[in-house]
Amino acid sequence: MKLIHLGDLHIGKRVNGFSMLEDQRFILEQILRIVKEQKPDGVLIAGDVYDKPVPGVEAVQQFDHFLTELAGCQIPVYIISGNHDSAERLAFGSDLLRESRVYVSAVYPQGTQAICGADEYGEYRIYLLPFLRPAFVRSAHPQEKADGYPEALRTAVRKLEIDPCKRNILAAHQFVAGSAVSESEERSAGGLDQVGSDIFAEFDYVALGHIHRPQNAGKTKTGILRYCGSPLKYSFSETEAKSVTIVELEEKGKPPRITLLPLKPLRDMRKVRGNYEELTLRANYAGTNTEDYVHVTLTDEEDIPDAVSKLRVIYPNLMRLEYDNTRTRCGQEITAAENGEQKSDAELFAELFELQNNREMNADETAYIRRLLEQ
Repeated sequence: MKLIHLGDLHIGKRVNGFSMLEDQRFILEQILRIVKEQKPDGVLIAGDVYDKPVPGVEAVQQFDHFLTELAGCQIPVYIISGNHDSAERLAFGSDLLRESRVYVSAVYPQGTQAICGADEYGEYRIYLLPFLRPAFVRSAHPQEKADGYPEALRTAVRKLEIDPCKRNILAAHQFVAGSAVSESEERSAGGLDQVGSDIFAEFDYVALGHIHRPQNAGKTKTGILRYCGSPLKYSFSETEAKSVTIVELEEKGKPPRITLLPLKPLRDMRKVRGNYEELTLRANYAGTNTEDYVHVTLTDEEDIPDAVSKLRVIYPNLMRLEYDNTRTRCGQEITAAENGEQKSDAELFAELFELQNNREMNADETAYIRRLLEQ
């Protein structure tokens, strides 16, 4: 059995004010080509289909097109809701979709029954577990103790009534403790949403969503837990290449085989560092993609007037600008004058400037301030 594991599409997301819809359309078309080439036995989408519980029209249209194309390949599609999705909205029309072998997780605990199948190695069962908060489990199972995320997940997994003799695959959207995170995930204060990998011990493969870095998140008795990662970078802390995860399961007890197929984005997200002159010259070098989303760090000691507007002429998708120089590295404290010392406005401003910038004003700056004060 061959499965393609996707997750964290976040369709409709904006990053630093930039809409990612064009980039998402490009990458989803690339994923469709991979699906058609690989001809898997199913596609798992492990939550956060949309970036908002109430997605915009364009986002819905984009996912509708993607899902229609997948269904047209005559391949089963398994979808769960993530913490960014509305489980109710995502499950709309799920009974009709099931006729096209598109299986969408319903609001918990509905729809957690296994979806059964078989291949040359025997039977397998796929379970869809939407993103769960303890309150969801307490409401569904008031007799069970589910005060925190670990207890809630243990209860939910136990209620699935897994047959250990079959191959069992789970799609889930939770934060497994020890996973490497980036800046773009939504996390609970103090790590309260973390759960242990041992909760999923009976599964042969756990297709996880929620963490945007592709990585293994632990082992089960006969398999692994894995985050496929988001198909696009959604923060500058994500330095690893993005990919599609292909999972192949053979006989029960044999660990799954993982293959990663690289994805090439329309625009990369990268950090650029240097002084203003270096960065403007670097844009002319062969092979430099100035259309990428960039986080610029300027090392000039003096601020460049209107730097963002000037740099966007060269880097139109400049998302963030910061300085790294003597001023930003050495914070100083502004204190009151001692002993009632009287100073002129020019002297006070010069002291403030030096504290803020860790250097004295030059002759031009001093003359400019004096002219302003005289006026």
